[in-house]
Amino acid sequence: MNSLVDLGIPELTEEQIAAVSQAAEDAARKHIFAKISQKAVDTLEISVEAEGTRPVSFTVEVDLALKPDAKGTDEGALAKEAVQAAFDAVEKELRKLKCPSTK
Repeated sequence: MNSLVDLGIPELTEEQIAAVSQAAEDAARKHIFAKISQKAVDTLEISVEAEGTRPVSFTVEVDLALKPDAKGTDEGALAKEAVQAAFDAVEKELRKLKCPSTK
């Protein structure tokens, strides 16, 4: 599951892009493990990429496979929710960068 969002913001440094990307990955992982046990996950790969500097585009991809005993959990829906959580984190971090006083 992946999605692309273009955000018109000032040019970011490599360190800022790395921090935003890490926050997005952490948010996706946290969302998944808030919904299911780590033991129920067979595969979890989260990729956050930034392209460009002004504007910057973030791409989030979540590859999730659950173990067969994780019945009743829609892994596609959970992956989609995790992507949304990651983009919410991207937006939050970018707002902090645009307006440092609104942390």
